[in-house]
Amino acid sequence: MAVPVATEGETRTSERLTVGVAARLSQYLRVLTQARKMGKDRISSQEISEYTNINATQIRRDLSAFGKFGKRGVGYNIDGLIAEIRKILRTQGQHNIALFGAGRLGQAISSSTIFADHGFNIAAAFDTDTEKVGQPIGNSSIRDYRELTGVIREKNIIVAVLAVPPDAAQQVADDVVEAGVKIIFNYTEALLHVPSDVTVHTTSPAVELLYALYFYLT
Repeated sequence: MAVPVATEGETRTSERLTVGVAARLSQYLRVLTQARKMGKDRISSQEISEYTNINATQIRRDLSAFGKFGKRGVGYNIDGLIAEIRKILRTQGQHNIALFGAGRLGQAISSSTIFADHGFNIAAAFDTDTEKVGQPIGNSSIRDYRELTGVIREKNIIVAVLAVPPDAAQQVADDVVEAGVKIIFNYTEALLHVPSDVTVHTTSPAVELLYALYFYLT
């Protein structure tokens, strides 16, 4: 994943983190979460650096801006640092998300722990294929797409994950925004048009591979 390069004097503000700091903290959180699953209790800034390609000095600078979390020669307590970073990113607790599309990609997403590891619960999954409705997916069952408005409001869902065909993505985006969703995680290649108060994050393995290939070849 591409991480914004630090700029001199980049710090948090009283209200919001800078984009660069938030992006890097999210990367640290990913590494810490996986390290905990591997049974590790402590981790050094150098180890985090090896998994993120972010300079260890930058990592220590980022974390020290929010308090003293580690000791020289000892490293960071993983559980404690995860809790602190989640607090900084304002992501404590559990958050309900909705999955759209119950095909192969949707099934893979629902069976993965990638969201649960970070406090996100797939509270509902939808599909337009009536033959799939009622079938199990993850820890729940597939719902009829036409139920989305009521379910999103009932379960206080503000994040929608789109694992639908690209030609269906814009319609789904329109429908979930109308139902109150403010964040769309887009697994399709579609370019989505949404209101200014809605955030779209598009994930593309091909783009990430191109980014990695560029640095390998230069």
